[in-house]
Order: sequence, then C-alpha cells, then structure tokens
Amino acid sequence: MKLLAVLCAVSFAALVASSRVQETSQVEDPKLNCVKDARGRYQCCPEGKSWAEEWGCLCVCMDKDGGALNSARAPFHNQKNNIHAILLLGTCDSKWSELAFLHAQLQKHQNPPITTLLMDVGRTPTDHPLIDIPHPDSTSNTPNINSNNEDTKNNEEERISTLPRATYLQKMTTHAITQTTHLLTTNTIHAVLSIGGSCGTSLATAVMQRACPIGFPKLMVSTMASGDVRPYVGESDITLMYSVVDIAGANTILKRVLRNAAAAGAGMAVAYFDSLAPSVGGVEGVGSGATGATTGTVTAEKGGEGERERREKDKPKRIGVSMFGVTTPCVDAARAHLEAKYGFEVYVFHATGAGGRAMERLVREGLLDGVLDLTTTEVVDEVVGGVLSAGPERLLEAARAGIPQVVSVGACDMVNFGAVGTVPLEFVREKKRVLLEHNAAVTLMRTTGEESARVGEFIGRRLKGEVVRAEVVNVLLPVGGVSMLDVPGQPFYDPAVDGVLFETVERELEGSGIRVVRDERQINDPGFAVRAAEMLAELMGLS
Repeated sequence: MKLLAVLCAVSFAALVASSRVQETSQVEDPKLNCVKDARGRYQCCPEGKSWAEEWGCLCVCMDKDGGALNSARAPFHNQKNNIHAILLLGTCDSKWSELAFLHAQLQKHQNPPITTLLMDVGRTPTDHPLIDIPHPDSTSNTPNINSNNEDTKNNEEERISTLPRATYLQKMTTHAITQTTHLLTTNTIHAVLSIGGSCGTSLATAVMQRACPIGFPKLMVSTMASGDVRPYVGESDITLMYSVVDIAGANTILKRVLRNAAAAGAGMAVAYFDSLAPSVGGVEGVGSGATGATTGTVTAEKGGEGERERREKDKPKRIGVSMFGVTTPCVDAARAHLEAKYGFEVYVFHATGAGGRAMERLVREGLLDGVLDLTTTEVVDEVVGGVLSAGPERLLEAARAGIPQVVSVGACDMVNFGAVGTVPLEFVREKKRVLLEHNAAVTLMRTTGEESARVGEFIGRRLKGEVVRAEVVNVLLPVGGVSMLDVPGQPFYDPAVDGVLFETVERELEGSGIRVVRDERQINDPGFAVRAAEMLAELMGLS
C-alpha cells in the first residue's frame, strides 16, 4: 500500500524524460498523488484511484499492484511490429477529460494489446504526455492544400487559437488529414476513433472521409449522430454512435457510451489488422483514401513483385452496379449472371445519392474494374431538384478512369421526394403532374418530356465530356420501360416521354465514339439484364 502514496511523478519520470512536464512536486495531503505540470497546475488522483476511474484526473497514477497505468507510451509502429493501433482524434482543449477516459478504456483492451495514438485538433494547444501528435500551434506548421493538391501556404505565421472558427476548422482539418494519411500509408494505425459536438464531428468526419479508405474502421461518437448525418458520412463507411447526452462532464450514461465506443473501436482495429494477415509475398491491402495512398501492403523482399502480380491477376474482377427498388429484378439477374458465368465480385449500390457517390469514389480509388450503371435515377434528382441527387459529378469517374462501363437509364422516369407534404408547391400546383406515394416517407413524381430532355443532356455530356476510352463505354436503352412503374398498366408508363429521353441521349453521344444501343424490352426483363451483363463482359474482353 505504500505505493499508493507515491507521486505520479514516478510514472512521469519513466514516461517522458523529454516531455513538456518540467517540474514535479508533492502536495501535503497524503491521500493525493499529484504532479505539477509546466503551467504550474497540480494534476491529482485520489488514493487507490487511477485517472481512468476518477473522471477529471489528468495524471498517470499507480494502480493497487504498484504498476503504472498507461505509463509506457509506445512509439509509432507499423504492420511489421504486430501492433494493433487506434488513432484517437479529439479537441483536447474542450474534451480533455472525456478523451482521457476514452484513452484509458482503449488501453484496457489487452488481448491483443491496443496502442492508442492521441492527436490534438483543438483550437488551443494542450500540453500532456498522453498526446502523441501535438497541436500545430501556428499556421506555419500546417499545410494549405488547394484543389490541385498543392501546398499554397504563405510564410506569415498566425496562432491557430486566434483564427476565426471557420478558418481554424479548415486549417486544422487539413493538418489532421495530412497526419492521418501519413499514419495510414506507413501502416501505423488500424482504426480511427473520435468524439465531438458539432464542430468536432465536422472536423473528424472530414478527416475520416478524405484520408481513410472505404473498409478502414472509422468510428465517431457524436451529439449529432441522431438526425441528418449526410454531411458527416457522405459516401464513406463511417460508423456513428449517438452520445445521448452532451460530451461534457462525468455521468454514468456518457461513461457507458464511451466504454462501448472503446470496445467497438478496439474490435474494429483487431479485425482490420487480422484482415492484413501475411500471405506468401505480402499481405492483402485495402484501397486508397482520397490522397491515393494504399494501406495494408507489406511485400516480401524476395519474389514479392512477381507474386503480387500473380495474386492481382487471380483476383476476381470487381464490378459496381447501381440499383433502385424499381430496377431490382434487373440488377439481381445481371448480378447473378456475372457471378455465375464470370466469377465477378459484384458490389450493388443503392441509388440514393450516397450510393452513387460511393460508387464514383470506389472508381476513383481504383477499387472497381468495371461498372454496370443500370440505374441513373440520381441524375434526375440532380436536374429536377429531388432529394436523392448524387451531385453534379455523377457519371464522370468511370469515364475519367477509362474502365469498361455499360450505362442505362433505370428509374429515370421519376423524381424522389420525402413524405407527400414535402413535394415543392411548384410541382403540386401543376395539375397534370403524376404523384405516387411510394410509402409514408417517399413520394415519386413522374418526369415530363422537358425534364427528360435535360436528363438526357446531362447523361450524354457527362459520359463524353471527359471520356478517355470511348470504345469501352456502351449505353443500353430499354425501350419497353425504364422501371417497374413505367410499363403498361402502371402509373408512370409514358412511351412518348421515354422517347424524348432516348433521343436526347443518342443525339448527345453522336460522334463521340460511345456506342448507344436500343433494346425493345423493358429494363426488368431477364433478357435485358443478361444482355447488359454480357455487354460489359465483352467490353472487358471476356465474352
């Protein structure tokens, strides 16, 4: 029990000989274990308590067996050192005690051991030995990356803490992206975990979206996780956990949420690490983030390149397919055909805006070998003003990448809105508009001829605008109907309006080198689906 009276300075001395903690001192109260930091503040733990158990304690205390809790801060490790590591991203100035608690919970997971790297992204610097990646403090220590991926920072130094909030967020986000990208490219980390309110969530999820590849574990504990989370998730696979209460202060609910987050983050990191288990000549990697870096690749010194090339050649081709409920039979049939006949690995993307953006991102990151873009309905929402737009860059990435793609106009007969009461008045006032209440949360509106012409122009111009290999791009038009609702007897059946769409696409692509084919069947006809699949296989040199 004598060790309970030992100062936390013992841990600090063993921990950080060169740290920012410059002086230690004992407080007269024998029930307290304290250190005096460089700013003259005492950080204390009650007797028998670790800082993890006593919420607000900022020091490293001794446990009842005389061992220092978290006293050995491991240096950065890469994959070869067999270390499971999590990057903990947080605003240490405003969320320190919560971050310290979460850090301690992560360190409790020791089978296998978890190393936690803490990055400070607060507005003002925080000095503490638990922080592995310190605050940049001034703009001279942060890059300023423009749209061309060039560092345009000037030589004028500004303190981060004095910047307007929006500027601080921009600078710190860029800094964190740069740091995280480095950790990923060196295989140092195997998951990213963060906590925050609105600003912290905005910053951390921007880092997760832009630096971390799809498939790399990303967990955000946030007060903003119950509501419209589209700005935070985008097209990435970020896992959101609602904090229920604000991330401020000690209480039973928040502690339990953070314990769960630590367990989830640790589990994700271990699972991801295990997915990189060595094989002959290296380990299987996961795709790249927005920076183009590849993670999880370790190549053996001898024969690595040849073995890696062989394994890459033997991998099944990866195909992205776009789908909506009203084109599901077509997609199911095409997917089954590609899997059964060619052994392709098919990824189906729900065309809800996020789905289209996700597919475009995977193309950009080199994770798709071909695209069967059967359902381009997101274009309609972009052009007309629906709620499921994938943005103005839909259809660009495959053309830019020069990979084989077959494009159709699935569900281009409809605009998507929320509940019927959310349909804009400008459309409601048009007596001839056909509205269909798909369910309580979704209302569909039939497109007009004028809108279909604009949709056709968008599709044609995007496909030909930046195409690098027109010969591997085909467009297949289902004359019999573009969705389940666009066939005889259904409310959206209108061959004349469809005709405007088809003619516009053909006119836009005339002379572009992109082949346009009409098929008399409706899109969900099994024969149409197989034809689309075979067309893609032919473009890939397999049919």
